[in-house]
Amino acid sequence: MKKLLVVLSLLSLLVLAAVPTFAQDEPGTIADIVVASTEGDAPEFTVLLAAVAAADPMFLATLSDADAQFTVFAPTDAAFVALLEALEVTAEDLLADTALLNTVLAYHVVPGFYDAESIVALDGALLGTILNESPLAISVVEGSVLVNEATVVAADVLASNGVIHVIDSVLVPVADEMAAEDDMMMEEPTLNIAEIVVASTEADAPQFTVLLAAVVAADPSILAMLTDGGPYTVFAPTDEAFAALLEDLDMTAEDLLANTELLNTVLAYHVLPGIYSASTVVAAAGSADEGVWVATLLSGTAVSVSLDGENVFVNDSMVIATDIYATNGVIHVIDAVLLPPME
Repeated sequence: MKKLLVVLSLLSLLVLAAVPTFAQDEPGTIADIVVASTEGDAPEFTVLLAAVAAADPMFLATLSDADAQFTVFAPTDAAFVALLEALEVTAEDLLADTALLNTVLAYHVVPGFYDAESIVALDGALLGTILNESPLAISVVEGSVLVNEATVVAADVLASNGVIHVIDSVLVPVADEMAAEDDMMMEEPTLNIAEIVVASTEADAPQFTVLLAAVVAADPSILAMLTDGGPYTVFAPTDEAFAALLEDLDMTAEDLLANTELLNTVLAYHVLPGIYSASTVVAAAGSADEGVWVATLLSGTAVSVSLDGENVFVNDSMVIATDIYATNGVIHVIDAVLLPPME
């Protein structure tokens, strides 16, 4: 009961802290809200807007995409001033460094919708970003919600394509994270996650046929997400994994595919925001004796990633094949279906 009261107190503080000038009956996109905030009586996010305008056009397109869902941790103007002072550079210097801007901005954007409640529930977990191999660390410390070392000072600024949480310092990825994409030497993928799953069912040794059937039977947003959304990391259960689950649950595949609500929940639990290659998964799992928790697309939930000898486990499921790259993420194959915690 005490833990519940703490969580409820945190949520009420976060919601009450939301910037009043953002209140809208019909919120626009994240980009619209950032622009509007710079035009108010107390302008905010002026440096963030300038950074988005100076960076790769992809960022403005991303934050303006009405069909997507993103969570943005938005640094205040004061946060950028503090960063510039620490780096001993001017705003002009920062805005002229497009490569750095692209990297830093990507580190503030999470694919998927994570409101204050789900962020608090991720205490101690990693939350992936659109910057490859570069998750954020979420923690709740003495009544404050921290993203890495930045404090959330306002939350749940709702947009038509996601949510904004305001933070008091700029998130800067470490050097090896900033170079992660350069280190990923691989052939450029041509298929998205959904297309790879479909192709696998048409091979000489068909695989993921039940997974594909589940995606098709689930909410259409799941298929759209795996086709156009991301970047995501998908832990894909084999047909054998689904067969074992059905036997354990004493139900048929038809029963499972008819339960749309269950399908939506289970499928979302297999998808992580951000890209985690096998090497990143192994490094994260080995960073603590009991592994690490990594956020999924199922609101407020995380999976446990751990090492046992040379084997990587996601909860109780073992990873049996890795690094199947798609245009919008990466797939790792697992030998058992992941079941989310049930209330």
